[in-house]
Amino acid sequence: MTHRTPPSTLTGELRRLTGLELSRTARAGYCCLLLGAATMTAIVSALLLTEPALPRRTSVALAVMVVIGLSWVGFAGWVLARKRILLGKDRVVAGRLAVAFTSVFVLGSVAVGGITGAPSAFAAAALGLLMAGVAAWLLIRARRQFAQLSRRRLELERQLGLQGGA
Repeated sequence: MTHRTPPSTLTGELRRLTGLELSRTARAGYCCLLLGAATMTAIVSALLLTEPALPRRTSVALAVMVVIGLSWVGFAGWVLARKRILLGKDRVVAGRLAVAFTSVFVLGSVAVGGITGAPSAFAAAALGLLMAGVAAWLLIRARRQFAQLSRRRLELERQLGLQGGA
């Protein structure tokens, strides 16, 4: 079996595909997400641990925010620790997290509004629905991009396999 060098157009396409995920801008964005989420989580955790007299629903809300913050820290760490191309998988995971967390926000706001009757809680729920809609749209878009990139990768791998084995 002899190995042939792929044509420059195929090589260029593979470089373009890999370059999208490994750009400095993307890495910087995930570093900012990691630092921002870690900072927010540390501040909220400190507040939760140092203020035992907070109302129960406030403590629950802060605990939920800590879990959400830890999830974003874990996600950003996962993306930054990967040594291979993600092909948009990171965007799908981020979209799922965003949909889940905005849904929790909406449900929490509706629950607070139902218990207290506060109009501001229902206004927050309406804003949360808007955010959940944007998150769902981004998730759908990320899934489509992931599927398209995966199909293209398979096509390029097939082309390289045919050339290498001929």
